[in-house]
Amino acid sequence: MNILPDIELANQRIDPYILRTPVEHSPYLSKMCEADVWLKLEHLQITGSFKLRGATNKVLSLSDEEKERGVITASTGNHGSAFAYIADKLNCKGSIYLPPSAAKTKVEMMRMYKVDLEFFGKDSVDAELEAKRVAEEEGRLFLSPYNDREIVAGQGTIGVELEEQVPDMDSVLVPVGGGGLISGIAGYLKAKKSEIEVIGCQPANSAVMYESIKADEILDIESLPTLSDGTAGGMEPDSITFDMCKAWVDDYIVVSEEEIRAGLRFLLEKHYFMVEGAAALSVASLLQQKHRFKGKTVVLILCGRKLGLETLKEILS
Repeated sequence: MNILPDIELANQRIDPYILRTPVEHSPYLSKMCEADVWLKLEHLQITGSFKLRGATNKVLSLSDEEKERGVITASTGNHGSAFAYIADKLNCKGSIYLPPSAAKTKVEMMRMYKVDLEFFGKDSVDAELEAKRVAEEEGRLFLSPYNDREIVAGQGTIGVELEEQVPDMDSVLVPVGGGGLISGIAGYLKAKKSEIEVIGCQPANSAVMYESIKADEILDIESLPTLSDGTAGGMEPDSITFDMCKAWVDDYIVVSEEEIRAGLRFLLEKHYFMVEGAAALSVASLLQQKHRFKGKTVVLILCGRKLGLETLKEILS
């Protein structure tokens, strides 16, 4: 299951197409936690999230014939935007399946690129099932947002950057949804320095990975509404990220909606960063258990920036 060679290849492969995102020291969190806290600003990535890394690595791994035949995916958010951008840039024929309820602003962003948008069903699950059916019927590749080795390897390039940017890190706190991001980061860092602690952060309203790890099997759990919509939802029954998380992730911290809201407000007020709910998971988790990080060098992953205006109003009210 060693993914280190895949990540090192991905790091070379995607370099011309992505941003090497900076880290920023947080004097506020460092003082509050009596630690040395750094923020990995992946919300500044092109298209607004870390998803571009995995999508780019996957598309670059395809043959010309596969790109011409076309790739199908399903997404209402960051994965869809990332795929639309890179498929257009690399002349890969692409289709994205979405539910009719997809946010207008996100749909408008995807329409800027040369991909086909197909609307189907009542929700994201319906759209994804239809995308898989069409892909199989037409002999095209279905691209999962996380359940794919090249996708995970692309996200793991964040670990390569962190190794250079914060070489003395003790702990890394990573938002978790389907597990692609944390699998890549943990897969790289654990291979390089096994004593680095990698901690997954999830909302209590959709802690599917955490509950599945506890049960030692992938669970089908209904998610409640959460500010961290970017990590909400379950995993595919055969997801490779489940075993990766079992092997490489040290612990999980589960946070409430109020803690996520406080994390978003903190980043707005202290760092002037407008990020999405998923990006605030790492901050919320650190503040919830700040005592355990005393004296340590800690990195928090800020994974994306797509915060809707209505959500912003709610947070500020």
